[in-house]
Amino acid sequence: MTHRFHSSILREYDFRGVVGETLFEADALALGQAFGTFVTVQGGTSICVGYDGRLSSPALEAALVEGLKSTGLEVRRIGCGPTPMLHFAEQHTDASAGIMVTGSHNPANHNGFKLTVGKHSLFPEEMAELVRMAAEDDIETPNSGRITELTILDDYVARIAQDYRPGHDLTVVWDAGNGAAGEAMATLAQRLPGRHILLNETIDGHFPAHHADPSDPQNMEQLIAAVAQEQADLGLAFDADGDRLGVVDSKGRILWGDHVLLLLAEDLLATHPGALILADVKSSQALFDRIATAGGRSEMCRTGNTFIKARMMESGALLAGEMSGHLFFADRYYGYDDGLYAAMRLLSRIATWGDHNLAQWIDGLPRLIGTPELRIPCPGERRYQLVEELAQRLLLQGVDMTIIDGVRVKTSDGWWLLRPSNTLDVLVARCEATSPAGLNRLYAALRAELAIGGIEIPG
Repeated sequence: MTHRFHSSILREYDFRGVVGETLFEADALALGQAFGTFVTVQGGTSICVGYDGRLSSPALEAALVEGLKSTGLEVRRIGCGPTPMLHFAEQHTDASAGIMVTGSHNPANHNGFKLTVGKHSLFPEEMAELVRMAAEDDIETPNSGRITELTILDDYVARIAQDYRPGHDLTVVWDAGNGAAGEAMATLAQRLPGRHILLNETIDGHFPAHHADPSDPQNMEQLIAAVAQEQADLGLAFDADGDRLGVVDSKGRILWGDHVLLLLAEDLLATHPGALILADVKSSQALFDRIATAGGRSEMCRTGNTFIKARMMESGALLAGEMSGHLFFADRYYGYDDGLYAAMRLLSRIATWGDHNLAQWIDGLPRLIGTPELRIPCPGERRYQLVEELAQRLLLQGVDMTIIDGVRVKTSDGWWLLRPSNTLDVLVARCEATSPAGLNRLYAALRAELAIGGIEIPG
């Protein structure tokens, strides 16, 4: 039978919607049938399926599995856990594909699906093809598939822990935000030397402590307080499906993803001189400058795990990251974003510093002044239209800008960025300058350009 998805749930590299409003179990069933057909047509025979800790995830996963099984696939169910554990299961069992039921860092009443075939996530045109297949009933359902239950968590954590380089013991506070990484996080902490304090490690789809999104400073307040109370060396936080990492130092300062990427890049370049590191368009100019100083090569690229993973495979880059906290290791790992693996590599780096610590490293960074990632409400397709209108307007003015992903404008003060979010109905903005006065000028320029499009920055 034909099936039509709500027009709003198809995003650039996943499906995501509001449960009971734009996303239903019938969608999961239809997606399973379409994606299962998509995989089998390419010769695939098996698929791993996981789900996060949201209240709606078990029912969506059950419907999805029913649809996948009907296409003749062997469906390997790994249960509840972080998205990177699903990717590990794909690699560990040599599965043809994978699909994760997760709303990622979206609110608790949202959910969705992340899909991979082989080692790559689906591109927008492939996502659109699944929508077409469901709408035109272009699916195969021989009902000859089977279901296998897998227990993979211990193997996943053991794989992460094997790359740890021991040094001096650290005191670390970990905050899973009641997200899907909780059990794996607790198991990993037990395997590492030092003193470890766990926060919100119980998986709970109500997210009772705070929303599991470390890119929002409000969600880091509990972690910052615990680091101070425990006199810890640092604190680590994870998003709801465990593919992003947030970090605070012993002074309670938040390290945005580009700074974490820089620290990891410096460590990587010590053993791989000249290596290529990828960073998204939201990243600080200091990142690109310091990578060059450390003897590495850098490349600015489009935000989004589909695009970054594809570019990593094309270019041979060993490390990549986004300001939002997605960190991708192809050095000694599989090339996908994994918050727990990145955390382990970070701790391994810091543990070998001796008397030097994370706070001192931050103190040595260039004194650039920047905004956090600003999220500005802008509904539906309008967010794409507005950015395109802005690009065309500035192009006519001869402005110095990059349009790899949205618009990144460079001035004598620094730079500002405006791009449409791939996953939320928001515009994402950021400014970075060499002085407070310069930051004010950049912010004013951004506000003025948004005003032309009828948009105001909240607050």
